[in-house]
Amino acid sequence: MIPVVVGGDIGAYALLRAFHDRSGVRGVVVSRLQTRAFADTRIADVRIADVDDADALVESLVSLAQERAGERLVLLSNADWYVESIIARRAELEPHYEIPMCSAESFARVESKQAFQEDCEALGIPVPRTVAVRFEDGQAQPDGELESLTYPVIGKASSSAEHYKVDYPGKLKVAHLATRREVEDLVSRIAASGFSGTFLLQEFIPGDETQMRSLTAYRDARGEVTLLCTGRVLLEEHTPGTLGVPAAILTEPYTDAMDAMVRYLERVDYRGFANADYKRDPRTGAHVFFEVNPRIGRNNWYVTAAGANPADHVAADLDGTTIAPVRATREVLYSVVPLGLLKRYLPDAGLRERVLAAAKRGVARPLHNPADGSLARRLTIALLTWNYRRKYREFYPEPTETGH
Repeated sequence: MIPVVVGGDIGAYALLRAFHDRSGVRGVVVSRLQTRAFADTRIADVRIADVDDADALVESLVSLAQERAGERLVLLSNADWYVESIIARRAELEPHYEIPMCSAESFARVESKQAFQEDCEALGIPVPRTVAVRFEDGQAQPDGELESLTYPVIGKASSSAEHYKVDYPGKLKVAHLATRREVEDLVSRIAASGFSGTFLLQEFIPGDETQMRSLTAYRDARGEVTLLCTGRVLLEEHTPGTLGVPAAILTEPYTDAMDAMVRYLERVDYRGFANADYKRDPRTGAHVFFEVNPRIGRNNWYVTAAGANPADHVAADLDGTTIAPVRATREVLYSVVPLGLLKRYLPDAGLRERVLAAAKRGVARPLHNPADGSLARRLTIALLTWNYRRKYREFYPEPTETGH
């Protein structure tokens, strides 16, 4: 079983590393360019293709499969827009690949943050108060009253795949907006970009980044959720292109969130990997869900490190074999940033002590792979890790009460 992963980020490397750790198999990454995550790698072949163009992506994937005729290829990705392209062109790809992904209908339901809100409300899962703004022909039409919002608010596209395809000044994955004027300015820039989707303005749940949570799940073709892992976010990334992506996680079991995820995935009849972002509301103690992404997540190495290798669950699903459902509970520290940098952003003394104790047992770093340790690669990864100091100095020099 050879994994073929579209996209060259840290999450793609971590997923290929999980397969390599499981069976020693050398996978393939299909990427727009050679990324530093895959510099001088020994665990994957790197194939360059215009992955942002659906036709070119499919052509490259079919060509790859023809070159490797007779091998069992499994197609995966860790980006919404690539998952969308693969699902839309499934008929052309399935003669060559096994594709453990959801249907187009399930993808549309999950990928739409507006639909996610509706499903969670129907299931009784807490979600933030939200006003949706629809864009069409350069015009913005709110589905509710902007006056009803309490500031600050969070702004993000309902569909990450749609938002990826447009550009405008100051574009961010997640926007933090302090005033009505900032909302109006952002809405005008989005309208001018030609964006023709829905943008969400959401109530900000109080608390810093350590109140954020991450959840990763896998639901198989038989409808069973075989993998669940949750963790407390310790620090998020703050560069414009990766804003909000967890940079460090301490795994912790949250049964209520796991149970909610099972109910949600059943409701939308989902198959494959899914990743949820949610936050503990200090006012109520409830876990408030923001979104579920139709992919494993960039930070997926925390799952493998906690003792639940995602590759095992893909293999069992595709082979039709029984695998005992796993709810990972082992405490591990996942991080892509230097430990000294992470400590600076943990103002709570009790949490900092727990993190340092976990670090003494070992830090789970996805790119620091003993099986992929050439000198050239080790130098590249060391520089990549050290560079986080510059990034945080520029974009988030001191921790704040809100994480912004």
